[in-house]
Amino acid sequence: MRALILDTYQNGRFREADIESRSPGRGELRIRVHASGVNPVDGLIRTGLAPYAMPKLPAVLGTDAAGIVTDVGPGVEGFAVGDEVYGLAGGVRGLPGSLAEFMTVDAALMAKKPVNLTMREAAALPLVALTAWEGLVDRAHVQPGHKVLVQGGSGGVGHVVVQLAKAFGADVYATTQAHKQDLVRGLGATPIDYTRMSAVQYVEKYTGGKGFDVIYDTVGGSTLEASLGAVRHYGHITSCAAFESHNLLNSSLRCAVISAVYVLYPMLSGERRAHHGAILREIAKLADAGKIRPIVDPRRFTLDTAIAAHDAVRGSANVKIVIDVAAEL
Repeated sequence: MRALILDTYQNGRFREADIESRSPGRGELRIRVHASGVNPVDGLIRTGLAPYAMPKLPAVLGTDAAGIVTDVGPGVEGFAVGDEVYGLAGGVRGLPGSLAEFMTVDAALMAKKPVNLTMREAAALPLVALTAWEGLVDRAHVQPGHKVLVQGGSGGVGHVVVQLAKAFGADVYATTQAHKQDLVRGLGATPIDYTRMSAVQYVEKYTGGKGFDVIYDTVGGSTLEASLGAVRHYGHITSCAAFESHNLLNSSLRCAVISAVYVLYPMLSGERRAHHGAILREIAKLADAGKIRPIVDPRRFTLDTAIAAHDAVRGSANVKIVIDVAAEL
């Protein structure tokens, strides 16, 4: 099969190669990859900046995938040859990725793709949807009527958090840049221009000074710091970007719960992989009901232009970037 190989983290350049496609073992599927979603972590892995996830080289990268099952390994139930599937299933330590024509994956990490989504749209969803669900549903237990603030509502994770919170009946607010307010509003959230309004101001305006029931932080740094004082008493802050030190005094005085999401952990550890498959099945139901749809950048990237796709994620991406792997796309 055709694949992109990374030989060194020093220059982060791919090499095209013709390699063997491994047959599935017990509990595994082999899929024909149609599309590979690109996330910021893919670029960090490629350039040696994610030591917690980097595979031993040479390796095939690519975390998100959508494709068609071509082989079913022993002991696998619920999948058959020809099924269209999607998942966050490779490209990290020990697991081959989706920048190849075929990919052998743990079936527990996969789900049948939403019928109403294209392969490109399905490939854009797994990492961001799993991150959104783990923080909003598993940790914060979002409920109808909750006032939910999404920090970074126009980003990859953020735009799914907004839609998921709406699907659960929450009253959703989202910080974003001024030129992306229409995008956030179209997803069903009240946009907040963080460049013109401080946390104290928007807490007063939208919650009467009480604070938000749930805050989902996708930005980290000073934004997470501000969130610690913007949550209501006994509220919940969850973050997928808590990579710095923070003084928890403000949130502690509010008796708030703080949760972290590290979505790669099941792939790296082997723990709770089936839960990821279960989440993706729920996301597929919501997508087929028209409640969740990823925003995919219209530009078309292929294996030949994979580095350009990674560069676009760092700069010019219109929310989500996808690489077309199958030639027929």
